Amino acid sequence: MSDEPERLAVALFSEMLTADQLVRSQLSRALPKGMELSHFVVLNYLAQHPEERTPGELARVFHLTRGAMTNTLTKLEWAGHVHIRPDWDDARRKRIAISKAGIAAREAALAAILPIMSEAVREIGADKTRSAIPVLRGMRMKFSESDKSD
Repeated sequence: MSDEPERLAVALFSEMLTADQLVRSQLSRALPKGMELSHFVVLNYLAQHPEERTPGELARVFHLTRGAMTNTLTKLEWAGHVHIRPDWDDARRKRIAISKAGIAAREAALAAILPIMSEAVREIGADKTRSAIPVLRGMRMKFSESDKSD
């Protein structure tokens, strides 16, 4: 019996984990002063999904603890990038929405990191990049499902 699937798995995960670390590092350095990658990711999500969310919903979307999401949201609120208000139907909950300043901050961050991302796609090639997306999406979905069962 061949150990090809195991070697393939090790090679794939090694590349993904190393790429993740390098991408996070480079994008974090390019972000506007004071913005963290986690801030950008939340602002980007809120800009693309404009309906209000609860901290718990956001924590589930990003597979984070409520405490980690609350920490990020507190920093974003302090910067004026999100509005946090009480939920009028359930006083125990809060509702989160991106502010105009948050939209501007997301746009500034995107302008800073988009050249890095675009250059990578140009160097790798659109066809190779396009063919990698289903594989990466499949990995995300597989681990998203296993995360729910924990």
